[in-house]
Amino acid sequence: MSKEIILASASPRRRELLAQIGLQFRVLPGNAEENVKSTDPAEMVKELSALKASQAYESLSDREKAESIVIGADTVVSQDGQILGKPGSEERAVRMLSSLQGRTHHVYTGVTLIWQEERQMGGFDKKSRTFFEDTLVTMYPMSAEEIEAYVSTGEPMDKAGAYGIQGGCAAWIQRIQGDYNNVVGLPVGRLYQELKKIDSWKGIKEHD
Repeated sequence: MSKEIILASASPRRRELLAQIGLQFRVLPGNAEENVKSTDPAEMVKELSALKASQAYESLSDREKAESIVIGADTVVSQDGQILGKPGSEERAVRMLSSLQGRTHHVYTGVTLIWQEERQMGGFDKKSRTFFEDTLVTMYPMSAEEIEAYVSTGEPMDKAGAYGIQGGCAAWIQRIQGDYNNVVGLPVGRLYQELKKIDSWKGIKEHD
């Protein structure tokens, strides 16, 4: 029996990326509070993705746990050792973009998979796997007027680092080094390769 994929994220961008590669899934957001111990961005996104996946997994029935693969993810931007999440206010979005414009920064996304494997003697064992991807993004310079105008669109407010590479901010993206989809919010190429390593996953379902 093929396992159902559950996305523990309300992000529309992550939904679009999973659908883009042909995965069928349902959404069950993991609303774990984003309080973590690590200040290292790679460790932080791994920890947050694990928290989100775990919360969604624990909300499932025993049968659902046995029949599902839960995916949790978290993305942050890092500049000069400072971690930039979602801005939360227009003023903070302006400050974030001012610090990023004309420079190169890192985008980290952590991903956690949680599932169960059936034992030969009966019963199930809980399994998990966590990884991260790091992409370098270089932005063209932005004037104060351009930053204000972009922030006024509202697009930056729900995005790490206060910009959407797939949206209006594409006008200021000079180059990237690494996985573009990682910057959008989910490194689906790496994710698919990790899913293929799960023995009980049967792969992408054919559309009817």
